Amino acid sequence: MSDPGGMRVSDAEREAAVELLRVASVEGRLTLGELTERTEAAYTAVTHADLAVLTSDLPSAQGPGPAHAPAPAPAPARPEGGRARRWLVAVMSESKRRGKWRIDRELGAAAVMGEVTIDLRQAEVRTDVVDIFAAAVMGSVKIIVPDGVDVEIDGFVFMGEKKVQVIEAPEGMRAPLVRVRAYALMGEIKVVGDSRARPIEKAWAAWKEHWQRAYGELPERPRPPLPPHGWDSHREERWERRAQEREERRDRGY
Repeated sequence: MSDPGGMRVSDAEREAAVELLRVASVEGRLTLGELTERTEAAYTAVTHADLAVLTSDLPSAQGPGPAHAPAPAPAPARPEGGRARRWLVAVMSESKRRGKWRIDRELGAAAVMGEVTIDLRQAEVRTDVVDIFAAAVMGSVKIIVPDGVDVEIDGFVFMGEKKVQVIEAPEGMRAPLVRVRAYALMGEIKVVGDSRARPIEKAWAAWKEHWQRAYGELPERPRPPLPPHGWDSHREERWERRAQEREERRDRGY
């Protein structure tokens, strides 16, 4: 009898797995970094076993067969009049938010001759979109995200700078979205990815070890060989290649 986990997956099954991961994130089961990593892996999955190991530690996981999307998670309850934006403010000082923390509302950052740093990589994001209002007056706001998220930034800058230095997901992937409204007066607002920030110990490494064991234990399913320099190095090479391709397309005018 053939192993059902070895059957190839369809695009619909990949999207179902991505939806399951999104719901798990809104429920607080995955950090933004873990969600981004697993979403990328889901879109590159070839077999049902590949998808099964991505969701094996989440509720509603269905084992080695096709992933089934749960019902969409309800939006977080909002008190009458809406929830206040959570602010980080630095006036001639520094304000930093990093590590494990919960995002269940829109964020605000204001730097007046100071510096605000918001690190989203280990945050539990309970909303579909991370929405940030950022203002810098002779100061700077730095937002750190996992490479692989989509970033939208707009706003107005006078005698300052706003920039994005993130290796975003390829077109067609339903990646997590970070939306920034940036306003700077002789200041700087930037969004940077993992490759341009201080490395962190990724919690998903323990999960990766777990699923590698689970993958090897699937019946009649050989464990795949690692790339020559390991998965992390392999992933960085892919991101660098995609970033270079995007730069070349921009240089050619399309």
